[in-house]
Amino acid sequence: MPHDDKPATRDYRDDERYHPQRIETKWYERWQQDDSLYRAEATSTLPKYYVLEMLPYPSGVLHMGHVRNYAIGDALARYMWMNGYNVLHPMGWDSFGLPAENAAISNNVPPREWTLHNIDNMKAQMKRLGFGYDWSREVTTCLPEYYRWNQWFFLKFYERGLAYRKKSKVNWCPQCATVLANEQVVNGCCWRHEDTLVEQRELEQWFLRITKYAEELLGDLDKLEDWPEKVRLMQRNWIGRSEGTLVNFKLEGGTGSNISVFTTRVDTIYGATSIQLAPEHPIVADLTASNPDLRRQVDQLIAEQRKAKEVGDVGAIDKHGVNTGRCAINPYNGEKVPIWIANYILMDYGTGAIMSVPAHDERDYEFAKKYKLQIRIVILARATDPEETVVEPPLPFTALDGTLVSSGPFSGLSCEEAIKRMSKHAEEQGFGIATVSYRLKDWGISRQRYWGTPIPMIYCDKDGIVPVPEKDLPVILPDKVDITLTGGSPLSRVPEFLTTTCPKCGGPAKRETDTMDTFVDSSWYFYRYTDAHNEKAPFDSKTVAYWFPIDQYIGGVEHAILHLIYSRFWTKVMRDMGLVRNDEPVQRLFTQGMVIKDGAKMSKSLGNVVTPDEMVARYGADSTRLYTLFATSPDRELDWQDEGVEGISRFLARALRLVKFKLCINSDQSEWNAPVPSDLFPEARAVQRKLHQTIKRVTEDFEGRWHFNTSIAAVMELVNTIKAAPGIDYEMPGNKELLPPLRRELARTLVLLLAPFAPYLAHELWEMLGEKGNLLREPWPKYDPALAKEEEIEIPVQINGKLRSRLVVPADAEEEFVRERALADEKVRAALNGKQVDKVILVPGKLVNVVIR
Repeated sequence: MPHDDKPATRDYRDDERYHPQRIETKWYERWQQDDSLYRAEATSTLPKYYVLEMLPYPSGVLHMGHVRNYAIGDALARYMWMNGYNVLHPMGWDSFGLPAENAAISNNVPPREWTLHNIDNMKAQMKRLGFGYDWSREVTTCLPEYYRWNQWFFLKFYERGLAYRKKSKVNWCPQCATVLANEQVVNGCCWRHEDTLVEQRELEQWFLRITKYAEELLGDLDKLEDWPEKVRLMQRNWIGRSEGTLVNFKLEGGTGSNISVFTTRVDTIYGATSIQLAPEHPIVADLTASNPDLRRQVDQLIAEQRKAKEVGDVGAIDKHGVNTGRCAINPYNGEKVPIWIANYILMDYGTGAIMSVPAHDERDYEFAKKYKLQIRIVILARATDPEETVVEPPLPFTALDGTLVSSGPFSGLSCEEAIKRMSKHAEEQGFGIATVSYRLKDWGISRQRYWGTPIPMIYCDKDGIVPVPEKDLPVILPDKVDITLTGGSPLSRVPEFLTTTCPKCGGPAKRETDTMDTFVDSSWYFYRYTDAHNEKAPFDSKTVAYWFPIDQYIGGVEHAILHLIYSRFWTKVMRDMGLVRNDEPVQRLFTQGMVIKDGAKMSKSLGNVVTPDEMVARYGADSTRLYTLFATSPDRELDWQDEGVEGISRFLARALRLVKFKLCINSDQSEWNAPVPSDLFPEARAVQRKLHQTIKRVTEDFEGRWHFNTSIAAVMELVNTIKAAPGIDYEMPGNKELLPPLRRELARTLVLLLAPFAPYLAHELWEMLGEKGNLLREPWPKYDPALAKEEEIEIPVQINGKLRSRLVVPADAEEEFVRERALADEKVRAALNGKQVDKVILVPGKLVNVVIR
C-alpha cells in the first residue's frame, strides 16, 4: 500500500524475502471459500470462450506433463477472463479403464474405491497448484450419472444402424481363458504367463460404423485451419483414402473361393507374379487346415507381426513369407500365380491380400529378391531422348509416368488411361470394380473387462438381440465383482447382473457382459461440461450451441488420432441426430511437447519422475507452473531441471521486492493516482517505453504463437529495467525520482502481466498495492503504439557484407539521412580508404550495406 514515510535503508531481512508457502496458503484458503471465482455464466452478454485441456486418467498423482498441460490452459483462461470473456474452463476425469482392474488385483481394492480416492488426491493437487477450474461442472465418467448417457447414445447409434455386432479376432490367452488388450501382449505372449503364446480367436464384438463418415472426416480436415498440420496429416493417413480397383482372383481347384485384392495400380496387374495374404486372412485357415507344418510357419509370421506392432513400426519389419503351394488365377490373363503368406501384409488394411508386382513396387521387389520370385516388367518409362519413345527403367519402377507393355490389349496405353480402361473391363466382365478404399475400419468398442460402461443389450432365445429400454437406463455396473483377469468377462460371473428378463417377450434372458471402450467416454465429455447436471438428457442443445465449438483444446500429440477422430465422428453423429449444430467439436487445437528428465520420458521404472508436490513444497506452485512455461516454447520437449525452478523462484522474489519496497513507497494517495505526465525526463521515458513494449510482446504471444517462454523473459527484462531505473535506488546522489503516477503504472501493469502465469504472487501484490477489485476480472493492460515505439534505434553498417560500424539514429529517420550518416561514419570511411562506392543497400530500420568494387 502506498504510504508517506521515507524508505529506510534495508538489509533484505526476513520481511523482504519471498515466502511462497506463506503467500500461497493464504490465497489458497481464500479461493476455496469462493465457489463462484471461476464459474462460467450460464447466460451472459459477454463473448464466450471455451478453453479446455484433455481430461486425465486418475492414476493417483499428477506428473509434470499434466502440470505443463494445465499451466498452458490456465494461463490462457486467465488472460481471456481479463479480456472480458465469459470463460468456460472445466475439468473432469476419464475414470474407466484397465489400470483400475490391475490395481484391484495388486492392492485388493475395488476399482471404484481406488479410482475415486485417486480423483480426490489429484483434484487436491490441481487446487493447490492454483488452476482456475469451474469445479461445479466436474465430470467423472465412471459414475452412473455420466455413463447412462454412453448407454443412451449406444441405443441411438443402434437405432440408426451405426452400432452392430459381428465376429472379430481378439487376443486370447489360453491359460487365463480370457481376452487380452493389445498392451497385455508382450513378445507374442501373455503378460501374466510369459511362456504362453497368445492366440487369435474370433468372438462376437460390437462395432460403431465410423466408416460411414470416413469421407466427411477426411474432407472436413481442410476446415480445421487452426489445427497443427502434423495432426491433420496423421488423421489423413489414418483414414487412408485410396482410389483403386477391387479384383477377384479365383482360387485354383474349383472350390469357387475368391481372393479379393484392392490395388491402386491395376495397370500393373499383368506383372503380378504372386498373391500375398496377411497371416490372419480368413482363407489362410482353409489353406493350413491339413498342413500342420504350414500352420506352424504361419503362427511364426503372426508372432513376428505382433511384435512389430508392439514397437509401433510394422513398415520396418524384416519381411518373411511362406509359399502355400496353392495358386490363384489372374482374371486378366488366366495365368496361375502362387499364393504366399507374408508377415508384412496387414489384415486391417485393404482386404488383407495384395497382388505382388515386384518390378513396380518397392516392398514387392524386396520380397521377390529375397525369395527369388519372378520379376516381370510391364511398365516402361517415357524416354527423354526424342529418338526413343520408351526405355527400360531401373527397378523397381513405381512412377505413373509410363507406358504399358506385355499387358495384352492394354499395351501401349499410358498408366492413367490404362487404370480407367482396365477398371471398366473388370466391371464389365464381373470380376472387379473401381472403388474407394479406406484404411479406417469400423470402431470395435467391445471390451471383455469389468471397469467400463455396460453395453445396454439383452440376448433372448426367442427374440434374439434386444436393446435395453431407455426407461431402464442406466444399466448399473455392479460393485462386488471378483476380478481375476481370467475366465472371460468378470460380469459373466455375476448372476444378478447376467440374468434378466427380455423387455420384448418377458421371458428369461441374459445381459451383454462386455463393456465399452473407454474412448467412448472421452468422445463427448466436453459437451457434458456445458450442462453437467442434466438428468433428462446428455445436455441441453441450446446451451451447447452457445459454447461450441471449443475455442481452444490442449493436449498431447499422442491423442492426435484415436481420441480426436472418435470425438469428431461422435459430433457428426450428434449433428445428424439434431442434438448439436456444429460439424466439428474443436476450433483450435494445440499439442504441447513432452516433459523429459535426464534425456528420457519421466517414468517410475527409470526413477526420473519429479512430482509437483515436491516442487511446490520447495519452491511454491507459482514457480513450478511458471517454469513449465518458461523453460522452452510449449510445443517443444521440456527437459526438466530442478535448478530452473529455483531460478524462477529467485525471479519472483525480485518482482516481489521491486513492487513492495521500490515502487509503492513514498507517495501519498493523490500523487499515486494522478495521470502519468507526457513530459517525462528521458530516463523515465525509457522505462515507460519498455513497459509498453512488454505489454505488446506478451499480448501478441497470447494472441498468436504462444511462445510463453519469451513472454516471461520479456517480463523479467522489464523487472530488471525498472530496478535499474533512476529513482529506484535512493542512495545514489543526484538521481531523479520516478514520478509516483509512473511508479503506479509500472507496479499495476507488472502485476497484471504476471497474473496469468503466477496467480498466487500476483494476487498478493495486487492487494499490496491497495487494489480492491478482483484481479481475475481486471482489464488486461493495453499498450500504446506511440509509447512503445523506440525513439532511437541502432543500425549495423556493413561493407560488402562485413560488419564495420553501428549507427544510432532517430527511429523515424529518412533513408537519405541514414545513408549519409553511414558514409560519414569514421569507421566506415577508414575501411573504405578512398575506394569507390558502387551502391548502398538499405533495409529500413535494420541494416546498411555499402557495396564497393
